[in-house]
Amino acid sequence: MSTWANLGLQDSASPLMEQLTFFHDHALLILIMITMMVGYMMTMLFFNNYSNRYLLHGQTIEVIWTILPAFILLFIAFPSLRLLYLIDEINEPSITLKAIGHQWYWSYEYSDFLNIEFDSYMIPTNELKTDGFRLLDVDNRIILPMNSQIRILVTSADVIHSWTIPALGVKIDGTPGRLNQTNFLINQPGLFFGQCSEICGANHSFMPIVIESIPMNFFIKWISNMN
Repeated sequence: MSTWANLGLQDSASPLMEQLTFFHDHALLILIMITMMVGYMMTMLFFNNYSNRYLLHGQTIEVIWTILPAFILLFIAFPSLRLLYLIDEINEPSITLKAIGHQWYWSYEYSDFLNIEFDSYMIPTNELKTDGFRLLDVDNRIILPMNSQIRILVTSADVIHSWTIPALGVKIDGTPGRLNQTNFLINQPGLFFGQCSEICGANHSFMPIVIESIPMNFFIKWISNMN
């Protein structure tokens, strides 16, 4: 198991998720430095006998401890704003996928191709094959090409759902009557799992998402067979 899996982050499978991981490390380093400095100062206060009965104010130190946190916040804010811009930026997509949330399954439409749409239900445990993933595998996986810019449009047919793939750094709400969009690029082949991250009802935990990333030539063959 990787280091990031131990810390609650899945291994990155997209450039955006790599940037999110880097920002996590950056913010965590700043927090560790602040914690160590405050801990050191508290320890020194506990174990020294110095006192000054005539000390009424200290403008210099007050200016320092007001300005210093402001600079620290800038070191967090600028990378965060850059990352938010990268996440919202929609480049020219190679493929557009539409995901529609239902209680409690997902429907998918490949908008660039005619009549390619299907529903995706979780496979019940009693029907699961020996190589399947309990409570995560579905009967119809999303097939997408690797190293291609993907745009996903997300909406809902009933209540608010949330289409989430942690390894790709994607989390977007599906709201009834509203079409939300985001983009991602998968830089390796494999299976990537996610679940609805919005409390959408009794079977909220039983509408997983599975993306199967394959090379472009295999994707073209799959699309041809679907047509």
